[in-house]
Amino acid sequence: MTLGTEERLAISELLALHGHLVDNAELDRLDELVTEDVVYDASALGHGQLRGLAAFRDMARARAAAKNGPVGHHVTNIVLTEAGDGRVHARSKGIGIGADGGCGTVTFEDEIVRGERGWRVSRRRIVPHGVPSGAPDGRTADAARQRA
Repeated sequence: MTLGTEERLAISELLALHGHLVDNAELDRLDELVTEDVVYDASALGHGQLRGLAAFRDMARARAAAKNGPVGHHVTNIVLTEAGDGRVHARSKGIGIGADGGCGTVTFEDEIVRGERGWRVSRRRIVPHGVPSGAPDGRTADAARQRA
């Protein structure tokens, strides 16, 4: 499979759809984003590894009800790699904005598959980032410069 421009655009729009659906509480439409048997690994965020659309939807509803998730999900820096067998690996950056104005960033590592209804995420692993890359000993870059 050669990943052409149309496929790349469709997958990029698929990844962007996550924020629109979650931020607008359109959780009944999550089947437009993920496969029925999705593996959604949010372990690094304290939500465990979820299996299946229903489990993903339940977690999203619980977070919305608890009002402890970001109010804005933004996806950027999408890199797509063909994986064969109708699969595509996607890496993207996620930026979450909280109700208090705070923000955080993650990397999404996704496996995307094409089915009867188009492209869907079949696996997602979320990797949060709390310290700037290259900061020694887990310190922030500013703290590291102050010590130098």
